[in-house]
Amino acid sequence: MPSRCDRAGSGDRGSVTVEFAVVLPVVALVLTLLVAAVLVVDGQGRLQSAAAVAARGVGRGDDAVGLAAAERIAPGSAVTVRRTADLVCVDATRGGTGPFAVLPLRATACAAARGR
Repeated sequence: MPSRCDRAGSGDRGSVTVEFAVVLPVVALVLTLLVAAVLVVDGQGRLQSAAAVAARGVGRGDDAVGLAAAERIAPGSAVTVRRTADLVCVDATRGGTGPFAVLPLRATACAAARGR
């Protein structure tokens, strides 16, 4: 005759496996989104650094050096230079990465023109 413990637990057999099979894809999706979000934040920081370096270089009159540095820091970014009498501003844009590729990343930095 089966013991009382055997009968009580017999209906729960395999429930842990099913719960694990349901939860595992959700955990994988959440971890993927977290990693992608970190990559987007890193990309935004690189883009801001690239715009700042390019603005300082262009502000000194070294357009080629400034733009080349921006390309090294944030590869694939589009850089636009705006000039006024006393300021040089650089706008850098680039797409996001991974699941956030549709989000455009933008950064702007300004520096004194000719070091004034």
